[in-house]
Amino acid sequence: MKGTEKIIAHIQADAKAQADAILAQAEQQCAQLREAYDKQASSVYGEKIRAGVKACQDQADSVQRIARMEAKKEILALKQDMVSRSFDRAKEQLLALPAEQYGALLAKLAAQASVTGDEEIILNAADRAALGEKVVQAANTLLSAAGKNAALTLSGQTGDFEGGLILRRGSIEANCTLELLVDLQRQELSAQLAGVLFG
Repeated sequence: MKGTEKIIAHIQADAKAQADAILAQAEQQCAQLREAYDKQASSVYGEKIRAGVKACQDQADSVQRIARMEAKKEILALKQDMVSRSFDRAKEQLLALPAEQYGALLAKLAAQASVTGDEEIILNAADRAALGEKVVQAANTLLSAAGKNAALTLSGQTGDFEGGLILRRGSIEANCTLELLVDLQRQELSAQLAGVLFG
């Protein structure tokens, strides 16, 4: 029995050694797999963090760009409003000139716009009543001084405009209303005025 026990003990020892070797090899493989997966997980985690940071930065940059564009649009709208108000104010000041200066302005407009010297001057109702004949006389005086035909007349009609005049000969009209003249200057001078106001 002692021999058999020895053989059994030897077999058990071999089996235990083989089992220990297999277990050690399995533990080593597990450690290698764990290390490989830890590296892979760490790499994926790092990529996700970098992607998340980039996405947040991109979104923040986009929000800043939109905010800057909106601010520029608001500033531009404010500048355009201020320029427009400046021209509106200029028209108001022209309309508020003292009667003598305003009449001289109308006469000058009529003389400059006259082509044949025998057109009729159309004023708005208030200007016609207050200044009509004086404007015609002053415009004809300016035309005579320039050596041109001076036979302008005051129209029996009145125009529906704030100030200025319309010069008419037959079906041909020259629009010298303050509204139009200021609008023409607005188109021509808006950029320069913006430069002066905001340069």
